[in-house]
Amino acid sequence: MSRPRIVIVGAGFAGFHAARTLSRMSRNRADITVLNPTDYFLYVPLLPQVAAGVLEPRRVAVSLSAGLPGVRLVLGEAGRVDLDARTVHFTGPEGDPGTLGYDRLVLAVGSVNKLLPVPGVAEHAHGFRGLPEALYLRDHVTRQMELAAAEDDPALRAARRTFVVVGAGYTGTEVAAHGKMYTDAQAHERPPDRGTRPRWLLLDIAERVLPELDERLSRTADRALRDRGVEVRMGTSVQEATHEGVLLTDGGFVPTRTLVWCVGVRPDPLVESIGQDLERGRIVVDPYLQVPGRPEVFACGDAAAVPDAHHPGSVTPMTAQHAWRHGRIAAINVAASLGACARRPYRHRDLGFVVDLGGARAAADPLGLPLSGLPAAVVTRGYHLAAMPGNRVRVAADWLLGGVLPRQAVQLGLVRSWSVPLDTASPELARVGGGPGGRGAGTGEDSKDSRHSRDSEGGKGGEDGGDGESVTEIIDNTEKAQLAGAEPAPHTTAPARAPETGPRSGRTGPGTRTKRPPEGGREPVPNRSARRHGPRGPDPGPAVHHEHHPAPGPVKRADIPAEGDS
Repeated sequence: MSRPRIVIVGAGFAGFHAARTLSRMSRNRADITVLNPTDYFLYVPLLPQVAAGVLEPRRVAVSLSAGLPGVRLVLGEAGRVDLDARTVHFTGPEGDPGTLGYDRLVLAVGSVNKLLPVPGVAEHAHGFRGLPEALYLRDHVTRQMELAAAEDDPALRAARRTFVVVGAGYTGTEVAAHGKMYTDAQAHERPPDRGTRPRWLLLDIAERVLPELDERLSRTADRALRDRGVEVRMGTSVQEATHEGVLLTDGGFVPTRTLVWCVGVRPDPLVESIGQDLERGRIVVDPYLQVPGRPEVFACGDAAAVPDAHHPGSVTPMTAQHAWRHGRIAAINVAASLGACARRPYRHRDLGFVVDLGGARAAADPLGLPLSGLPAAVVTRGYHLAAMPGNRVRVAADWLLGGVLPRQAVQLGLVRSWSVPLDTASPELARVGGGPGGRGAGTGEDSKDSRHSRDSEGGKGGEDGGDGESVTEIIDNTEKAQLAGAEPAPHTTAPARAPETGPRSGRTGPGTRTKRPPEGGREPVPNRSARRHGPRGPDPGPAVHHEHHPAPGPVKRADIPAEGDS
């Protein structure tokens, strides 16, 4: 008798813990395969510390091969799931198409940055969901501080030293708290900046910081932010973003070159293509995390609308605590469907939350006991060490060294602005243009798809020139723009978007996002769906130019922002 084939799509909190639990339970009696774009599990809650130079990037990236013994890892991005044929179609990192057959399927594809219809945000803001985005923000903030120190114009110097974070949930609060400490340390080291402090603003349309938590934790975090010098503006958001700054919903304008978008997350777009019932964009499942009508398919984490046993009529929030436990219960029920054990419904009550505010400041309520200051910081970091599936000693060593040594504020230049667009379905991968040799490294394009990519991205000339730019030229132009302080480049027009339909989404939506290269000229960049399914279709025609974006006013979120980092 052949061994059952179990395929897990995604290796975030839910997928990783599902694979690890199944590996332990199966004892090599099942073929377990994890399909994931990267070869590591990313511990998202510590990303703000990576952006602030507290931790090195590899500290929060745990090897899947080392962490999941006995599990086969397949690198690639899932493009289509055929439930009738029981197959998952994917594209490998070098463009090779592939197919995985399964007897049991676990969908744990996670989430991506949440977009709102605010003019200019897609062009000028950057999200904070993946490792490339954290690395970019670290370089960008460092660069702005260095350019400000050499700037003679006081107004431009102030704009470069102003940083705006939108979204006062877990991620936004921690990014603002750690970022303020990071830039204050740099300002102290530079003679022209001594005596002045960089400006950080935290905006949210909600009434208080961390609106999803208890009010006591919210007050603790708010007080810590204000004591550190962060301007906390509740009931305020971004009305329009430009290269010169952001227009706020209260009518004020803040000159800045940095806009960090942390308003929440949405399920991976792959979820919509499955063809099953959705609730707020998430796959509807029963208390056993099975998809109704598809007993061989399970969904968990941010991709699944799991009934909340403690709040009848609602689903569990999109947090790491729930995703972690979803994965474990999904694994148990997969094993139960194969006759290995009894089924178990998902039941979990939150045991508390932790928010790291940098240094010796934190907010925590373990078992409902509210803590602040040093005790909360100890509990918070202890929780993270316990929750991490690896790299604990290295993380603890970085924390120890960070307490006695100054941080290294240098630009590595590994991730460019155009590599981490806000409008992306793959925050875990930095976008890379088509380069010499006809391959789009890191984008999953084969020779055919990369040809389309090069044509779209103005790089079809390859090494020999042609009608567009090669990767080398793009990077050179980007570096020139950075030296001139113009990355990202000003955007004065709004591009027309082409409707997209395809097997990935099954719906009409934006097929391309137009972003201006640093030295001029528009450069269409295909999104993840376009990469997978070939050319976009008919040319939508010339871009429509707008002299002014109508201001939409405050944008209220339809759901609570929960970035899965508690």
